Amino acid sequence: MPTLPSEPHREHQVSRSFGVDPDRYDRARPRYPAAVLDRIVAAAPGKHLLDVGCGTGIEARQLRDAGCTVLGVEPDERMAAFARRTGIEVEVAPFEDWDAAGRTFDAVVAGTAWHWIDPVAGAVKAAQVLRPGGLLAPVWHIFEPPADVARAAAEAYLRVVPDSPLRPGVAQPGVPGYQPLLTRAADGMRAAGAFEEPEQWHVEWDHAYSRDEWLEQMLTTGGMTSLQPEQRDEVLAGVEAAVGDTVTVHISTVAVTARRQT
Repeated sequence: MPTLPSEPHREHQVSRSFGVDPDRYDRARPRYPAAVLDRIVAAAPGKHLLDVGCGTGIEARQLRDAGCTVLGVEPDERMAAFARRTGIEVEVAPFEDWDAAGRTFDAVVAGTAWHWIDPVAGAVKAAQVLRPGGLLAPVWHIFEPPADVARAAAEAYLRVVPDSPLRPGVAQPGVPGYQPLLTRAADGMRAAGAFEEPEQWHVEWDHAYSRDEWLEQMLTTGGMTSLQPEQRDEVLAGVEAAVGDTVTVHISTVAVTARRQT
């Protein structure tokens, strides 16, 4: 699968492309393991949460169902409108420019979205809106499809969009391949000068997709939403044969968390 660009917070055009089909995005994107969200909620001093880049509200709804009060901030009105229809309160703005109007929160979370935000400016803004002892907790899903499926996707993507800044594949599979992104987030927290030392942790799990479910999930990724329809079709055609009827994907849901200094 295509990965994220080397300087992803600058790729604003891609970050605004996910709203092309909010229904598909909400349907196809995986939910977050309860073990991850429960640990975040338990570490926060209260249950008043801000969800940055909330998208269609996937993580926000899970946190709401866990007893939290959640406000979303989302730059794409199309995604925000979907989240509102599910009962999530959302304000539309890039997080770095968002006006908190004096409001504070027990935790700032971000589900597979923090990489679209400048890591230092985002951490500084989070520190401004967190109560003392509050938690900054971005999380990511890192997919490990079978090697033949990953290879087919990388080859198809290279063939269709060889000049794209969204690189196909990573140097290593799983968490090690994404470590530069995770380190960038932690370094941003350190640079903000308002947090205790960040902690990185993860939960591993497997998810079985049908062929159609996996291809639909691919269509919600940044490497695909920014393509032209004929380009997307060509990439999918290159992957479809490798998937078979089903594919079991190993997923690491990774969190980089830091507590605001009291």
